[in-house]
Amino acid sequence: MMLVTALMAVTFIGCSSDDPKQTPAPPTPPPTPEEPVTPPAPTADSYNELYRPQIHFTPARNWMNDPNGMVYADGVYHLFYQYNPQGNSWGNMSWGHATSTDMIHWTEQAVALTRDALGDIFSGSAVIDHDNTAGFGADAMVAFYTSASEAGQQQSMAYSTDGGKNFTRYTANPIIKNNDDRQRDPKVFWHADSKQWIMSLAKGWSKGIEFFGSTDMKTWNKLSTFVVELPGRPEIQWECPDLIQFGNKWVLIVSVNPGGPILGSGTMYFVGQFDGKEFKADALDYPLWLDYGMDNYAGVTWSNTGNRKLLIGWMNNWSYAGDVPCSPWRSAMTLPRELKLTEFAGKPLLCCPVVSEIDKIASQWQEVSTEALPLDTQKSAYQLRLTVNTDKNTTITLSNSSEEKFVIDIYAATRTLAAKRSGATGKTFGTFSIPSMQAPLNVEGKDVIIDLFVDQSSIEILTKDGAMSMTNLVFPKSIYDHLFINGNASAQLRNLTRIW
Repeated sequence: MMLVTALMAVTFIGCSSDDPKQTPAPPTPPPTPEEPVTPPAPTADSYNELYRPQIHFTPARNWMNDPNGMVYADGVYHLFYQYNPQGNSWGNMSWGHATSTDMIHWTEQAVALTRDALGDIFSGSAVIDHDNTAGFGADAMVAFYTSASEAGQQQSMAYSTDGGKNFTRYTANPIIKNNDDRQRDPKVFWHADSKQWIMSLAKGWSKGIEFFGSTDMKTWNKLSTFVVELPGRPEIQWECPDLIQFGNKWVLIVSVNPGGPILGSGTMYFVGQFDGKEFKADALDYPLWLDYGMDNYAGVTWSNTGNRKLLIGWMNNWSYAGDVPCSPWRSAMTLPRELKLTEFAGKPLLCCPVVSEIDKIASQWQEVSTEALPLDTQKSAYQLRLTVNTDKNTTITLSNSSEEKFVIDIYAATRTLAAKRSGATGKTFGTFSIPSMQAPLNVEGKDVIIDLFVDQSSIEILTKDGAMSMTNLVFPKSIYDHLFINGNASAQLRNLTRIW
């Protein structure tokens, strides 16, 4: 594998959009900013539509994609996200906003940032400026995002001094101007060793990640470019970077589309070193995948969380995102994950188990002794834990009264897991049907423990420690409530209370 890194000294740069067609439609003339409106609080009768997730964040209405601006401050997790306040399809991109004290229960807030004279508000990040390096005030929340219009895609900044309720746009936006290279998705963090803010920018169809540095958040200097040529993926766009330190190692997360592990969107990562200027990847067999399913994309971590590295992803895929049969909302976030860098078979492995806070909505474990699962309600969700003996092949089948089924095979010889998503699974459309998705188990020993987090329209499959993750949307007429095991495995279940 050839690694290509180049140190450059260019100051100004452009950026691109999160639209898979790369054709953002800016408002003409520039719109008057919309008055933020706080969605109504959920009731016992709301959030009950067909396919509506019960333990995953969804907006009450309208289109959502990438998580943005994720930051933890004063005991509150802030989740901003790509949002269309005007409809249930991609467009009019703004930053929606939700808050939580545990990453599980969410309160949807008023839209935080809407379009302005520079165009739509595309993906980005947020940090807490504890030392007032930008001059907006100590502990100001500073958001970085891509401004997108026909004139170009540029990096901009806004700040909040009231805990994210209201943002003021920096008067000298854009902070990084466009030079027709179409970068996007600024992810910013403080690098203590070099005493500067570091910004990672994805180069889109040009491929690669660029790094910038700044001491005041306003003036940014180009530091370097990182790119790896990925075999068999000549036409691919790089998006949503996140550079994270784990002890003496650094991990660079990059979302790619198309070119995921199966079809369409996927999230890969690189392991290496960062010296404040350049990221240099270790010589490994890339790409390494964070998730082997179809529907975990654009995931990035919360800032200001100390030693915990906490990630959430967009549970969808650009191959069919506009066609998923959800109304009046479209798209959900994955369950939050806690990233941990470990080793398997002598190589680094980025694990992503679901956060321990999931226990807050979980009942006691029950042994599964019949095919009928002991569910509290058909309009809820559950965690199914399987202990599988890997001496021989095992097939796990989840089904419902409509004879829809989701089948998982565990192959002993290769120690892999395969899942099937087809017309037998539930509603399909376009490229949604995938006959086989495979993932390495990445665990040793005779038995493997596999957790399935089953919601109304998704199944997240993980080994207990998160060494393997496979996230998939499914659209059955009702939740799978029966289990059949062909092989040597036992099962436990705990119900998960709806978060609304």
